[in-house]
Amino acid sequence: MAARCLWAARGRVRPLLAARAASDGRARPLPFSTATQRTAGEDCGSEDPPPRTERALKLRAVKLEKEVQDLTVRYQRAVADGENIRRRTQRCVEDAKIFGIQSFCKDLVEVADLLEKTAGCASEEAEPGDQKLVLEKIFRALSLLEAKLKSVFAKHGLEKMTPLGAQYDPHEHELICHVPAGAGVQPGTVALVRQDGYKLHGRTIRLARVEVAVESQRRL
Repeated sequence: MAARCLWAARGRVRPLLAARAASDGRARPLPFSTATQRTAGEDCGSEDPPPRTERALKLRAVKLEKEVQDLTVRYQRAVADGENIRRRTQRCVEDAKIFGIQSFCKDLVEVADLLEKTAGCASEEAEPGDQKLVLEKIFRALSLLEAKLKSVFAKHGLEKMTPLGAQYDPHEHELICHVPAGAGVQPGTVALVRQDGYKLHGRTIRLARVEVAVESQRRL
């Protein structure tokens, strides 16, 4: 009786153990299963870049190298252009220094022509009765010469300074000496002009040489 009961209990327990073992086998994969090997293979393969990424990097490097070459050529051209501009500018400045007074010299040539004519009139031999006529020709030629010279000066901004009676200005006048102030002459003013001064476009290029009046000291 007892043996039968024990045998029946073993028959009931075996199916339960088998079902439990099957459920445990599905929950935990074996250490060397196919899924485990696939995951390990993917982890190892991720260290090296795929062929597509390597090709993209090479194309990018080639593109950057071409851009560097293009920028280098453009830089060299810009440097060459800058050097050419500098040389042209320097040449223009030198030409301006040399030919800057070309217009002034051209006008002075006409003055030189008048001067030659005047000298020719003065060198002509004349009879004693014709000397007065020669002097009149010289006077007219000199008058034309003076008028032409003033016209040339005015055209080019050259102004003559004759500061007689003006207040003494050390920026425009060169003091030669002091003279006693006479009748109608105020102390500190120009009493006599020894040499006229000149201004070019408002800038003094030659001081006028003057004598300045001062108040005379009276002796007791």
